Amino acid sequence: MPGGGPMGKGTGKPEKAKDFKKTTKKLMNHFLAKYKIALIIVLVFAIGSTIFTIVGPKILGNATTEIFNGLIGKLSGGTGIDFGKIGSIAITLLILYMISATFSFVQGFTMTGVSQKITYQIRNDIIKKINKLPMKYFDHKTNGEVLSIITNDIDTLSMNLSQSITQIITSICTIIGILVMMFSISWQMTLISLIILPIAGILVKNIVGKSQKYFQRQQTYLAEVNGQVEEIYGGLNVVKAFNGEEKVIHKFEKANKELYHAGWKSQFLSGLMFPVMNFISNVGYVGVAVAGGYLAINGTITVGNIQSFIQYNKQFTGPINQIAQISAMLQAMIAAAERIFEFLEEPEEIDSKKLEIDPAKLKGNVTFEHVKFAYNPETITIKDFNCEIKEGQKIAIVGPTGAGKTTIVKLLMRFYDVLEGAILVDNVNIKDFDRGELRKLFGMVLQDTWLFGGTVKENIKYGKEDATEDQVIEAAKAAHVHHFIKTLPQGYQSMINEESSNISAGQKQLMTIARVILADPKILILDEATSSIDTRTEIQIQAAMDNLMKGRTSFIIAHRLSTIKNADLILVMNHGDIVEQGTHDELLAKNGFYADLYNSQFEVEERIKKN
Repeated sequence: MPGGGPMGKGTGKPEKAKDFKKTTKKLMNHFLAKYKIALIIVLVFAIGSTIFTIVGPKILGNATTEIFNGLIGKLSGGTGIDFGKIGSIAITLLILYMISATFSFVQGFTMTGVSQKITYQIRNDIIKKINKLPMKYFDHKTNGEVLSIITNDIDTLSMNLSQSITQIITSICTIIGILVMMFSISWQMTLISLIILPIAGILVKNIVGKSQKYFQRQQTYLAEVNGQVEEIYGGLNVVKAFNGEEKVIHKFEKANKELYHAGWKSQFLSGLMFPVMNFISNVGYVGVAVAGGYLAINGTITVGNIQSFIQYNKQFTGPINQIAQISAMLQAMIAAAERIFEFLEEPEEIDSKKLEIDPAKLKGNVTFEHVKFAYNPETITIKDFNCEIKEGQKIAIVGPTGAGKTTIVKLLMRFYDVLEGAILVDNVNIKDFDRGELRKLFGMVLQDTWLFGGTVKENIKYGKEDATEDQVIEAAKAAHVHHFIKTLPQGYQSMINEESSNISAGQKQLMTIARVILADPKILILDEATSSIDTRTEIQIQAAMDNLMKGRTSFIIAHRLSTIKNADLILVMNHGDIVEQGTHDELLAKNGFYADLYNSQFEVEERIKKN
């Protein structure tokens, strides 16, 4: 809609769908087709509401004619105005308008229900879809883009769907009905009214064409301004720490100024629509009034019919404006639907389950056979990875940033599939597992903690919903976080989330470790699990982790090499390959790549201790 607000929502969006026809067909077949009966009700009641409204001016014109004839008759010595007849006309008119209002309510209520049910279904479909998408999809999509589909696009579809369908039906019926009524009164006056339409159309097209580019610029700079605000508030501590306030303010003011100019021009040009259409309508009104007076003098039309025709003439441009607005609404709606369908049609993770495997019977032997992998086909991340790991072994994976350490773990859990080679668990290719069953084998503690909105108890039980309270407490004790939890106001029932300010990063990490301890997996994955924990806490937890890892295959990704001295096997990676492997002492004795890494870290730690 040309008069869309500065936020560019709803009909204010000038965007267009790539394939309007195809997306419309999908929308009708996938969603609207389920509500055929409801849509028929909407159609019937919308038509009925419009018809009863259109008939009103003609009946009102009859009342005017009756009054006029009564006054003329009174002057001529007649009986005067027949108030009984006028009263009957007024009652009839009131009943018609009441029926029209009832019809309008029914069609609005029904269409709102349809649009909300469709929105409900789409949201459910999208949430289910997110859990089926491969991780590589999120490598080239930002969180904001996905959230925009779930929020903005669905809201746009819902709002415009409930409005546009009923408005299209109402507007078309109104135009047809008014034309019929106008021609029934006077074809000459009708032609005068129709002559102004092409003139109005040309003016509107020019205005819309000029405002379109400014709406597009408005949307572009609006996205930039919103992005800057999100970025600044997300890293407000960093901005303040580096005295960057002036810089970000200047950058924001520049984008905001561009948004102001684009928004002002777009709103000004779109605001011209009403006065232009009003002027054209008034010109037509003058022409109709002159023609009506001439016809009345000649006795070919009654005064009441002139009044009715003028009312119809005034109403005629309304549905035309609505159709112009609805076209913009439809464009925005179909563009939003197109993005939603694109998301829902994204390729899902293919589960190539071939065997019925009971994870409980597996021991935890892991074999990597000539594994090759790349996030980007042009850059190979893992070139030729080979390794055989026995059950219960503690495997440390070390190497510089970008060596491929975390990628190995992602492949192991089938967040991604290998390009070449195979990963086996107890001599079974992980591609033969159901993904869900495969991931039950693993317990993962990542460098970045993740806690959801809920109680401490619920967070710890996340990997084992049927755990008893005693088991939760034992897991917390093993992770050395029980004492801290008891100091919270409601203990294990205390509400917690990622933004909780009274809980340190180390304490959050301890809770995630307790979560893994409770899950009791066959294979552990610790990705810099102690990076957020202070030295004292690290010493306390290391013993608990060592006990936990006994009898379980464990993968430890670590940058601090001092924490993995007692690993059964250390895999040293560089540029996607294992360049060395062995125990800590064996690797130091080789005096190679690992020794250089360890010695450089040792020197840095010693220097820090002295300072």
